Amino acid sequence: MKKIFLYLLIFTFSVNAQQKELNLDDAVLGYYKGLYPKNLRNLQWLKNSDKFLYQNNGQIIFKNIENKTVYTITKSDFTTVFTDRKRLPYVETATDDFIQFSGKNEIILYRYHQKTYQSIKLPEGAENQDFCYQNMYVAYTLNNNLYVGHVTNSKIPVAVNTDPNIVSGQAIARSEFGITKGTFWSPKGKKLAFYQKDESHVDDYPLVDISVTPAKLHNIKYPMNGRGSEEPAVGVYDLQTGKTIYLQLFDKAGKEHYATNLTWGPNEKFIYLAEINRDQNHMWFNKYDAQTGVFLQTLFEETNDKWVEPEHPAYFIPDGKDRFIYLSERDGFMNLYMYDTTGKLLKQLTSNKWVSNDILGFSHNGKFVYVTGTGNDPRDNRLFKINTRNGKIKDLTPEKGQHYVQLSDDGKYILDSYSNVNIPGKILLINNKGKIIKQLLLAENPVANYNINPKPEMFSITGEYGDKLYARMFKPADFDPNKKYPVLVYVYGGPHAQLVTNSWLGGAPLWMPWLASKGYLVFTVDGHGSAERGFDFESVIHRRLGVVEMKDQLHGVEYLKSLAFVDANRIAVHGWSFGGFMTSSLMTTYPDVFTTGVAGGPVTDWKWYEVMYGERYMDTYQQNPDGFKQTSVLNKIKNLKGKLLTIHGYQDDVVVPQHNIALQREAIKNEIQMDFYLYPMAKHNVYGRDRVHLMKKILNYIMRNNK
Repeated sequence: MKKIFLYLLIFTFSVNAQQKELNLDDAVLGYYKGLYPKNLRNLQWLKNSDKFLYQNNGQIIFKNIENKTVYTITKSDFTTVFTDRKRLPYVETATDDFIQFSGKNEIILYRYHQKTYQSIKLPEGAENQDFCYQNMYVAYTLNNNLYVGHVTNSKIPVAVNTDPNIVSGQAIARSEFGITKGTFWSPKGKKLAFYQKDESHVDDYPLVDISVTPAKLHNIKYPMNGRGSEEPAVGVYDLQTGKTIYLQLFDKAGKEHYATNLTWGPNEKFIYLAEINRDQNHMWFNKYDAQTGVFLQTLFEETNDKWVEPEHPAYFIPDGKDRFIYLSERDGFMNLYMYDTTGKLLKQLTSNKWVSNDILGFSHNGKFVYVTGTGNDPRDNRLFKINTRNGKIKDLTPEKGQHYVQLSDDGKYILDSYSNVNIPGKILLINNKGKIIKQLLLAENPVANYNINPKPEMFSITGEYGDKLYARMFKPADFDPNKKYPVLVYVYGGPHAQLVTNSWLGGAPLWMPWLASKGYLVFTVDGHGSAERGFDFESVIHRRLGVVEMKDQLHGVEYLKSLAFVDANRIAVHGWSFGGFMTSSLMTTYPDVFTTGVAGGPVTDWKWYEVMYGERYMDTYQQNPDGFKQTSVLNKIKNLKGKLLTIHGYQDDVVVPQHNIALQREAIKNEIQMDFYLYPMAKHNVYGRDRVHLMKKILNYIMRNNK
């Protein structure tokens, strides 16, 4: 018996001796420190091929569907050809013939079998590069103008204007409505469609560049709520003729409307746009002649007294029958609808009570469409195969979690990279029936030897209106239920975001379990307005941002106070952007609940936020004066009792510095003491090494003042 006890004592000491102390620097820079799960870097399918590649151990490895290596580019092979390079490049496009990557002011095509390459030289300052592998052209912008380049001619003008208010080839509408770029190659690469915007009526907003002496004015265009906005246009450039035409955009939507979700028809003859009025309550899905720019017809319309927000293009079924699938949440959840090109609704393909997120592609004959979505648990992201004839659904990712999925061009094979709270990372090669062909990677727990618990507790609470709200909590690795712990509530609370996910760390950054190791509970709950719960759950926030969301956070606080191990007198709150708005709103609306708050990049009055996002959720301040008055932090700063630190990037072009500086002015006028910190070179967030400084600033403030 004594021997067994002695063995257990030695074993326990040995295990404890192996525990490393995680410091905050490493927690913040975890990706660079190897403290996040291993992955297969650069994993992707080759175009029009059943081969895939990834990078590992200084090699680019090409595999077939039997997971056999068919080709390898070693670092020495590569640097022998590219003598000015010391490492392998990040592959942007891959085919059986070449890999494409970007250099400094150039696009490089490396024909790896022949060990030769071609280069498209671009002018200094070229941005928004969009390479088309079918024709070997690249579209790019230079200042506000659009060009295309080829190995034989690297600067062919597409849309060049001397008026600085005309911007071509860039994302429009402040990247809302699912817009991520401004150029769109046609399916065969014969034409290039592009967005253009006229910002003549958009106000200049002054930022200050302090990197020069003396500091100088840096004006940006910023369309503020209720003021002048941009006017969209769509151009089409023909590579063969070298001419550019413009679509004759829809008059009914108004000049300052939104031309979104540009889609090429498969025969390159037509372009489709989801066009929305500025009030964002009416959408017309329109068809245009890509040769002449003539408006042809409205295929269908959607209206809603709150908002209509298309975020996906049309997805044409590859069966030659002129049919496409459109994603819409008109029935309350994002579902699939099948139309033909005359505008006839053929069928509602799905009627799920959960959210479809994206369409990845089709089987080669169009019989099946592959869709990502939450399934029955909003914290998951799964892959589903849906029969386009009868709507029958098969889950191809039966293991719960957040799946990042890549579909081969022919729809036969899938690369499935995923994690959940218990699995740091796994990558599978599967076929389109869901059969596992090969496990490519199983990542180990990267912080197994550290003094933290990377697995949060995942649970739900009851929120406003009796809805289930999903929550997450990190506890110290040596948690003792007989102790009393202070709490940090981490909040975002706004649309298009979900903090609590079934992924490694529960979707949290590594600093959260680090803070737990310092004797804190770190709690997060996704309330009304957050993503993946459907339109009704999200839209209750309309015209009163923060009101219902704060009540949900208070339900979270009530839950915390019901726990015997929570120190109910030491609850702090922190968030960034919309989370900064929530933090400052909570501290001033419910001043007796939280001792301490840190609000990063906060919106303090929605009249100073951008048109596209702000008017969707709040309307204009002229239309909704009571809503703006009720939600303004400036009107409530006089209520502040606890310690509040607000932080802002001085170059913030999303939530402009006026929000935070005006809040400081109101605090002074009301004789309220609060704290303020500025990051002189940061935009809307703080990255790189500076982020270590930021997190130390935030967490030290919380630990020092949450008493």
